[in-house]
Amino acid sequence: MAAAQPDASHSGVEAEVAHARALLQKRQIPQALEAAEALLLEFPQNRDVLYLIAVCQRYLGRIPDALATLARFASVHPDYGRLFQECGHCYRALGDTAAAIAAYQQAVERNPALPASWRALAPLLKSTGRDAEAANAANMAASFEQLPVTVVTAHSLFAEGDTHAAEQLLRPFLLKHPDHVEAMRLLARIGMKLEVLDDAEFLLESVLEFAPDYHAARYDYAQVLIDRQKHGDALRQIQQLLAIEPGNPNFRSLHGNILVGLGEHDAALELFNELRDQTPANPTLHLAIAHAHKTVGRPRQAIESYRRAAQVRPNFGDAYWSLANLKTYRFTDEELARIRVQEASPTTPMVDRYHLCFALGKALEDRGEFAESFHFYARGNAQKRGELRYDPDALERNFKRQASVCTQEFFAQRFGVGCAGNQPIFIVGLPRAGSTLIEQILASHSLVEGTKELADIPRLVQYLNGRESHDSVPRYPAVLTELDAGQLRRFGEKFLADTQVYRSAKPFFIDKMPNNFRHLGLIRLILPNAKIIDARREPMACCFSNFKQLFANGQEFSYGLADIARYYRAYVDLMNHWDSVLPGKILRVQHEDLIDDLEGNVRRMLEFCGLEFEAQCLQFHKTERSIRTASSEQVRRPLYRDGMDQWRNFEPWLAPLSAALNSVSASRS
Repeated sequence: MAAAQPDASHSGVEAEVAHARALLQKRQIPQALEAAEALLLEFPQNRDVLYLIAVCQRYLGRIPDALATLARFASVHPDYGRLFQECGHCYRALGDTAAAIAAYQQAVERNPALPASWRALAPLLKSTGRDAEAANAANMAASFEQLPVTVVTAHSLFAEGDTHAAEQLLRPFLLKHPDHVEAMRLLARIGMKLEVLDDAEFLLESVLEFAPDYHAARYDYAQVLIDRQKHGDALRQIQQLLAIEPGNPNFRSLHGNILVGLGEHDAALELFNELRDQTPANPTLHLAIAHAHKTVGRPRQAIESYRRAAQVRPNFGDAYWSLANLKTYRFTDEELARIRVQEASPTTPMVDRYHLCFALGKALEDRGEFAESFHFYARGNAQKRGELRYDPDALERNFKRQASVCTQEFFAQRFGVGCAGNQPIFIVGLPRAGSTLIEQILASHSLVEGTKELADIPRLVQYLNGRESHDSVPRYPAVLTELDAGQLRRFGEKFLADTQVYRSAKPFFIDKMPNNFRHLGLIRLILPNAKIIDARREPMACCFSNFKQLFANGQEFSYGLADIARYYRAYVDLMNHWDSVLPGKILRVQHEDLIDDLEGNVRRMLEFCGLEFEAQCLQFHKTERSIRTASSEQVRRPLYRDGMDQWRNFEPWLAPLSAALNSVSASRS
């Protein structure tokens, strides 16, 4: 995790805020207030400025003014924990115990690392006879008092969304205190937030070596194992926690998520339904139930649970986007109006806002209102891209290194290496290129298991890269030249062993991770007998379909038309390289050709995979299996052509994309 540098555009206001804060710390309250109010004229929505003004007003005894400032504060930063802490201080100064308790509780709900709120809550709760809650507040205050100030501050920054600032505090602290388990756990949580999952896993393993009874760290460890698709390992961790606290709802909910990852959807639903009955106002449980129903092909139940999640939390963007992402769902007028209200509300968190934008884009597209639909797609993409750190230059450099390392001579020198197993069928390409349809067709064969987008190859790449710093030249793919035959064989055997948890007794199985096209050289080395299918779709249709899709994770290239076009071209170039150095080893399946001639292309795919033709592969939509991708509902219907040229409805806004793709479009790659 590379520490982020402060945004230079904010350096001026940050320096002025620091000056006003210094005046406050020197108890020069009127001067601090004057400086903050001057800043407010230029930065009327700045969180730190509004907070400083409210604090100064309270110190000066101007409690009504402070509460008015805090009300203004809440209209633009409704989730800031210190806002509610300051409200609590004001109400306590007024002697309003009930309001103070409510404010402090909202503060610690948003930011648990606020010792002042916990300290204030303990006597207030005790004075109202809530002794158990008072004891808990006192215990929380005491636990933070035992931690170094740096760690408490980093906790607070992380809770308030200042992830990079928290990381910058923790890294130098851990250099001096390398065995501080709370600091390591917090840095791991930052890694999870930034999706640097290998770092997070390593840190949490270290925490548990120092403190094996640290249950919260073990819970985090199970979560990061889920995120890395190590569901078998995650199951073992959560079973340890459930043996200690079998009724813990957080442990049980995570257990349900693990069961989903293992494909045990009925068991997961039984568990989720029990938890929902205990806490019916929990929106994430309704969402989890809906996702499970969707995966196993129960759209009616999924829709019911998605709607319930949105009822419980009206600005729950993921619930509305999940409805839209069914692809076959159509919003009612009332639902569309509600989505518009929530998207426009200043109190809607950003993550919900861009989910709502994508839902609006799909809803308006279905109604033929293409100009406004494109507006919301573009708005949602811009918001999502703003929270990413996508680097197309680094990606393209990696692609070029693949081509320079994995030459025809390189493979010729390593002929016969790797694991001889022929069980895997890799389907690669871009998302939204028809890979789920190919998977569903092949998984309809009696000898083929459809699994999911497995993370094992990307995880092996991370391992080969090692634990090098963000700015260093990656070891992979150059490290492939250093691997001997025994290592390559063992990597292939490990892939087959580790993926067994997702498979039945069928002799062949599918790994549909699309990004594996980047690593076909590695796949060829460790599993030379695996089959590889490249799912290809007409460039404009594929690229715009990615632009319309809000992915659950990854696919960072997809949140800008220029980035998507650049990625598509790089993908085509790399696939051309693989075709040249691995002739005859990759089958390209063009989505449009598959639609036009289903039987011919099904026979072609089965022959390539060494499988006899089976008629049920033509009736793929009748095959009952779990499907996790955005196309899950579409592939449960017979083939249709009505979606093939949907991008043309948006043609007036896609001229730059068309120009960027002109050369690859002309060749219909």
